[in-house]
Amino acid sequence: MTSILHRDPASDLPTAVSGAGCWLQDSDGRHYLDASGGAAVSAVGHGHPQVVEAIREQVARLAYAHTAFFTNAPSEALADLLIARAPPGFGRVVFTSGGSEATDAALKLARQFHLANGKPQRTVFIARRQSYHGATLGALAVSGHPARRAPYEPVLSPCRFIAPCYAYRERAADETPAAYARRAADALEAEIEAVGPSRVAAFIAEPVVGATLGAVPAEPGYLERIRSICDRHGVLFIADEVMCGMGRTGTTFAVEADGVAPDIITIAKGLGGGYQPIGAMLMSRAVADVVTRTGGRFEHGHTYIGHAIACAAALAVQQVIHENRLLSHVSRLGPHLMRELASALGPSGVVGDIRGRGLMIGVELVADPVSRTPFPAARRLAPAIKAAAFENGLIVYPGSGCADGRDGDHILIAPPYIVSQSETGEIADRLSRALHQALAATAGPARVTTAGGA
Repeated sequence: MTSILHRDPASDLPTAVSGAGCWLQDSDGRHYLDASGGAAVSAVGHGHPQVVEAIREQVARLAYAHTAFFTNAPSEALADLLIARAPPGFGRVVFTSGGSEATDAALKLARQFHLANGKPQRTVFIARRQSYHGATLGALAVSGHPARRAPYEPVLSPCRFIAPCYAYRERAADETPAAYARRAADALEAEIEAVGPSRVAAFIAEPVVGATLGAVPAEPGYLERIRSICDRHGVLFIADEVMCGMGRTGTTFAVEADGVAPDIITIAKGLGGGYQPIGAMLMSRAVADVVTRTGGRFEHGHTYIGHAIACAAALAVQQVIHENRLLSHVSRLGPHLMRELASALGPSGVVGDIRGRGLMIGVELVADPVSRTPFPAARRLAPAIKAAAFENGLIVYPGSGCADGRDGDHILIAPPYIVSQSETGEIADRLSRALHQALAATAGPARVTTAGGA
């Protein structure tokens, strides 16, 4: 028996006791290859001595001092590092304890920006369908994932949703990638016009969509046009890089590959690499200047923001990434892993698409690759693959609803940045076994589906 209300109260979870590199071990001595970094969290692997030592040193020196009274050296150093590596024009950082908090902070900052500009009527947020920005009520309100929203729909703040930039399912057969990118972006302008340009506060999107679509990058030109549309209508652009940022896709910030600078960026998972709970919201100097001019302040805060130990851990993680040139490793090994996955999974006949950027890779599974017909949600294929993979000593991140919000299965692969070529081979082989086992196990009567979380 357990006193914890686990995500699945009926589950009998093994107890994790140790981790080393890309591997975890449970109390029964079983080893698991962490091919998803948990929820795309682990960046430099488990048990990295440099990060462990940084935490040990900081906890001996100072664990906690409330940020209403003090700042601390690790938070100042980490903020300086983030701004130095951020897109041009960024100037300030607000730390949080995770990605959902970072999203809430971004929404509040956008609202306060418009208030400070004398535009209190700007209250409408626009997001995309099949998106996920966090589990708090504020973050969930701008998340376009029906299953996660359903229990809380009556208490969520209103939000407008447009189609995702999802070429595999949304691009017409006779449409060029450039034309599709423009059409997908123009949906934002149409929605802004429908709402009334003077009423829209911000647009929020993931440059590479993670949990809900399975590593779908924005098409070339899409985010550039999104930026111009937002500028034209005075709408803030919030880039949610909680999952795809901090090196996961091969650049420190995912938007670097798209050549755009948002107004606000949220980060979390890869920031601290799982060593401490930490997230952050970065804002442009222009946004910060408006909010803080004439003695103003950002009306927001949590007890543990800028926590000294969390910031020391994140600073060490970022230093390991830089000193070991892991971004180059991510960029080089990502395409290699995609090829291995295609080779190992292709013979199954159910792979519709393998996509991604860097070490953020999605495998979409379909009943018919020609028509791209998804498996029905009732079959629960993605959860079955997760379970089978786990039995094969492999941890992967399943997702359901990618096709239309209900049907459609994908598997997200996001191993630590230190993963080796031999380990990518293990990932492909073990996932292939798990896929065939799951297809056989779910071929019987349909099952009722449920939603999960990040």
